[in-house]
Amino acid sequence: MPRRGICRQTRRRAWQPKRWPPGARRPRGRKASGRSWRRGGPRSTPRSTRTGTGDDVFDRLLIANRGEIALRIIRACRELGVASVAVYSAADAGAPHVSAADAAEPVGSAGPGGYLDVGAIVDAAKRSGAAAVHPGYGFLAENPLFPAACSDAGLTFIGPTAEAIERMGSKVEARRHAVAAGLPVVPGETPEQDAASMKEAAARLGYPLLVKATAGGGGKGMRVVRTPGALPAALNAARHEAEAAFGDGTLYLEHLLDRPRHVEVQVLGDAHGGAIHLFERDCSVQRRHQKVVEESPSPALSPALRDRMGAAAAALARHIGYRSAGTVEFLLEGSGEEARFYFLEMNTRLQVEHPVTEAVLGVDLVQAQLRIAAGEPLPWRQEDLRQRGHAIECRIYAEDPESSFLPQAGMLRVYREPRAPGIRVDSGVVEGGEVSVHYDPLLAKLIACAETREGARRRAVAALRQYAVLGIKTNIPFLVRVLEHEAFREGTIDTGFLDGPGAALAAPAPPDAARLRAAAAAVAAHAPGRGTAATASAATAYDPWTALGNWGRTLTKAR
Repeated sequence: MPRRGICRQTRRRAWQPKRWPPGARRPRGRKASGRSWRRGGPRSTPRSTRTGTGDDVFDRLLIANRGEIALRIIRACRELGVASVAVYSAADAGAPHVSAADAAEPVGSAGPGGYLDVGAIVDAAKRSGAAAVHPGYGFLAENPLFPAACSDAGLTFIGPTAEAIERMGSKVEARRHAVAAGLPVVPGETPEQDAASMKEAAARLGYPLLVKATAGGGGKGMRVVRTPGALPAALNAARHEAEAAFGDGTLYLEHLLDRPRHVEVQVLGDAHGGAIHLFERDCSVQRRHQKVVEESPSPALSPALRDRMGAAAAALARHIGYRSAGTVEFLLEGSGEEARFYFLEMNTRLQVEHPVTEAVLGVDLVQAQLRIAAGEPLPWRQEDLRQRGHAIECRIYAEDPESSFLPQAGMLRVYREPRAPGIRVDSGVVEGGEVSVHYDPLLAKLIACAETREGARRRAVAALRQYAVLGIKTNIPFLVRVLEHEAFREGTIDTGFLDGPGAALAAPAPPDAARLRAAAAAVAAHAPGRGTAATASAATAYDPWTALGNWGRTLTKAR
């Protein structure tokens, strides 16, 4: 049975490593947590003194990822008593996920190359004595060569089989399996790739069209085409982008549902043929096909439609013999009893937005993944799962909405997460840490939940306004404006909102007083004499606004 109560998972905050003063040496020898250190960094293969229920799962797990998802998996390992092994590039040697793990292995120089090197990751797992590997999301999570290499090396891959990843990774193959499982699909074709064949297929499907890379995802290799004259340029741009991102420029044409909602269903399957759904997440708040805000339950679904979509997703998982956590994505057209849903694609991995599901169901999807990979049956029955309350997740990015969402890099001079009832923050950064140019600019995910959707929305807005980040710009003010917009309040936002009528939300606006106060309070915490016997006059004389200096001017202006 899932844990009872509303959003139990939000009481748990992301682990934050201890910060050592500049120049200070970390203690040598075994620490209370079972973590060992030596001069120059973490020891590669320390013994673990953890105890717990991990003996039924794996003794040691390597996490082939970085940032907030690596810390999320480490937390699940800690709760199961499983020793964790991090991997890191040269740029990440001092990253929080390296400090948090029981052991760490280097995998390459600065940049994403090491995290994408199947051989390096497998070698690191073997050196560390890990029995299993969790890919997280991104990097190698949906590369079928990775689970195959793990299997060849005698390692358990925490995720679906290589066959399932390959099968559902192709949009064409995924559509074929969806149709075989009885799911409705949007009309589309994969014609011959020459210009004439593409033009003929487009005429058959009718405009507007969506050009998509068959091997794509995350909005890459995708273009909207509204007129025949715009087709050649769209095909050329999508093909080049797909070749650069995926090494495969094959394109697929699909009739465009103009401004639908994007609703996905979480599924879970085991090695014994079982498959269930864990209800839906509404991901309609998107910018250029990238999700910005997610929530559950979806405000657009009736109980009957929710049941039909969940049953369809579970049927597809059973049809392909799916194992582990995955997501079946749908496009939703219309509303009420007239609404129609169409299969979009399947993500064969843990999603960035999985905490939304954990919050409303009181489950731990990462622990479920580990247990299923160890051969256990599904941890829940379908009839045991019930949505309770409402959860909203906001993705915190190091980017400047006022400069076309340009990614930011630099030191986090101040980084203070909000603490309040019903708020969970999964982050991968710490105060004083560097945000690198080499990786995705996601800093954290803020999840707010309450008994009602409006209650969760209000909590999310209040928490975002308490978030103190100085040193780089973030999208926090933009998120506040999205959540405060009438369309979001009423639950009517579709996938075209932020690229259409909502585009103005990225424009400059006056500073938000609440966030200015939060930033000032965070800086004031560094006042001379804090926590010492400093005189009252010295404390009084301290001016946090002066302390902000030039870097303080990067304070984001919340709207």
